Amino acid sequence: MLYKIVTLSVQTAILTYKMRDLQQIKQRFSIIGNSEALNRAIDIAVQVAPTDLSVLITGESGTGKEVFPQIIHQHSSRKHNRYIAVNCGAIPEGTIDSELFGHEKGSFTGALSDRKGYFEEADGGTIFLDEIGELPLATQVRLLRVLETGEFIRVGSSKIIKSNVRVVAATNVNLDKAISNGKFRQDLYYRLNNVPVVIPPLRERVDDVYLLFRKFAGDFATRYRMPSIKLNSEARKLLEKYRWPGNIRQLKNITEQISVIEQNRELSAEDLQKYIPSHANDNLPALISADSKEGTTDFSTEREILYKVLFDMKRDMHDLKKLVLDMIQHGQEVNLQGDNARILKKLYDAEPGIVDNSSSSHHNERSSPVTYNGHIDDNHIEDTEEFVEESLSLRDKEIELIEKALDKHGGRRKYAAKELGVSERTLYRKIKEYAISG
Repeated sequence: MLYKIVTLSVQTAILTYKMRDLQQIKQRFSIIGNSEALNRAIDIAVQVAPTDLSVLITGESGTGKEVFPQIIHQHSSRKHNRYIAVNCGAIPEGTIDSELFGHEKGSFTGALSDRKGYFEEADGGTIFLDEIGELPLATQVRLLRVLETGEFIRVGSSKIIKSNVRVVAATNVNLDKAISNGKFRQDLYYRLNNVPVVIPPLRERVDDVYLLFRKFAGDFATRYRMPSIKLNSEARKLLEKYRWPGNIRQLKNITEQISVIEQNRELSAEDLQKYIPSHANDNLPALISADSKEGTTDFSTEREILYKVLFDMKRDMHDLKKLVLDMIQHGQEVNLQGDNARILKKLYDAEPGIVDNSSSSHHNERSSPVTYNGHIDDNHIEDTEEFVEESLSLRDKEIELIEKALDKHGGRRKYAAKELGVSERTLYRKIKEYAISG
């Protein structure tokens, strides 16, 4: 019993120490929020910091990925050496090798002197490669060599230079999809992704949204020397309901706009609505494919759903027609008024292949094709013929279209094939397959 009490006390002390340490890190690096996913990301960054493992930080744009390399650097043995952050997407493709690895004098136009690259400057420290997915493939090969051997060569030189650099990379694109599209090397991805750190988007940190808003509002109030803005309960609900596609960066920008523009320092939902795009208020799901990595729409899936909806509508039209005809044939009175009568008339008129609008006097009531007598008004609908459901078979449709094309062109297969948009060879094969005469 005593052992269990001591163990529990030790575990509680460790947990308390970790929570206190976590709060200190948040205060030091100005991190606002208490979500479990955010705390997990910070914990991983702190644990991996003492090692020399490469770290890949992933997350949407505006989630604050740039803070985590600093946490890793400051909690490592390299904290007294240089920390260099490089935005790979902001450097032109023609000069990025020179920026990262340096160049020799005269190696290209404008190279007026020798220049050290970032990897040489950061020797013994940490280099943060932001937007790593934007690196050209040729540069990816050079980076892979640095990660594996610590060696690189300046542009225009043949001398091998060694550098002891810890690499932390970040991206907001899906590297798995970039690899499948041939835009990112798979071996480099695995070399960078020794330890993954995933930063959650703001829409998954609902409880943190208001905390961030209040922090930004206080900061801007101090900067612009004015009272801090506040939200009433309805405005706060609206703030937390919004999806925040731009994440923390978007929230900060909107808070600054409100702080500067609004005269009233307590905002209602109507006031806040003016600053939030109206097309994205709700946290609604999006239709995406099962293997989609970036939320891109799978158009084949949408097409299948659309076809299903159209066939269901067609089936409903047939069911409605059949129901009315059955009621009429069994002597039940059918009175449709106004729009209902007009809708049913449109249903019949929409498919002349199923409903023949010309009455045939030489057919009796049961043996004749479905006949619509043309008399529909707002008070009564009359239809005395049997309903025949249209076949939805693709084979029957193909046969029907081929026969129509052959009839139209007098059996000349060349012109019939052109009419159908197929080759003569395909048309001949179809005629033979379906045993079509002509």
